[in-house]
Amino acid sequence: MRRQTITVPETTGGRVDRFVADASGLSRSYVQKLISDGQVTIAGLPIKSNEQVVPGEIIELEVPDPIPLELQPESIPLSVVYEDDDMLIIDKPSGLVVHPAPGHSSGTLVNALLARDTEYGGIAGVMRPGIVHRLDRDTSGLLMVAKNDIAQASLMAQLKARAVKKTYLGLALGAVAANVGRIEAPIGRDPHHRTRMAVVPSGREATTGYRVRERLSGWTFLELDLITGRTHQIRVHLAAIGHPLAGDPIYGTGTSRRGPDGSGRLFLHSWRIELHAPGDGHVIRATAPLPPELEAVLDALRIRHAIEHGSVDRSSLAGSVGSVGSVDDVEPVGGREPGER
Repeated sequence: MRRQTITVPETTGGRVDRFVADASGLSRSYVQKLISDGQVTIAGLPIKSNEQVVPGEIIELEVPDPIPLELQPESIPLSVVYEDDDMLIIDKPSGLVVHPAPGHSSGTLVNALLARDTEYGGIAGVMRPGIVHRLDRDTSGLLMVAKNDIAQASLMAQLKARAVKKTYLGLALGAVAANVGRIEAPIGRDPHHRTRMAVVPSGREATTGYRVRERLSGWTFLELDLITGRTHQIRVHLAAIGHPLAGDPIYGTGTSRRGPDGSGRLFLHSWRIELHAPGDGHVIRATAPLPPELEAVLDALRIRHAIEHGSVDRSSLAGSVGSVGSVDDVEPVGGREPGER
């Protein structure tokens, strides 16, 4: 059991659960649980979550020691792009489910994280890695993981304030008209297919920015900024403007669902992320190169594009193979970016 004493500043007001969460670095939902369990007191007396704090009051908080998570560690290879005492940034491969759920009780990113020689300080009272955002199973790339409650609160606050910059790379069907654009359309549950999301008037605000990186025969290679973070946002937005992602089994149809020749997965990759470190606030910039299978798809499309436009001799393209970069570290990396030659 860890005891923490918090004095309410003279200029502070508002609900006690919100104040304690902000002051302690614990999540508000966990603080509310501690309050309901009688582990948050003022002058030895239990309080209620909706009580108002009074300047000068002394709040005592008893936080139980974290309990082990009832999941089995599994030795699954992970590519760690960045790590400090508070957080990790993982380059997740396509096909890896992030969190255990019905139908995926094992073989997940969380199982893999538990197998690392990493100390997790406790998220909401449980010794587990803090998943602050997710990637779809078939999406590859960068994913942040908190090691403790304070780090999770910091990352969640940055996400809520849209202070985390997340950039993806995707291959969209057809010729996207504008070189630079912004899609603003609310996203909610599809009223006709409850397992899907859709652009609907009653949905939550959603914004995706994009830039054309390369125009290829029948496809457009895009750099995409995730301004908000709705479920399937990029996939839904691109499908809504008539340019679904290559290899998308849910929002694609026909050619887009099949993808280009040689495509065997969703062409969406979480490429770059920028945030402030939960500990000292320094800027972390991380990048993860396109996986080899996606680079190979681009290389094949470039060859096809060159042949169709008569800009290169067929024989000179025999055996052409695209190069693959390595995982970038926390600082900006110079040189070739994904998709550039």
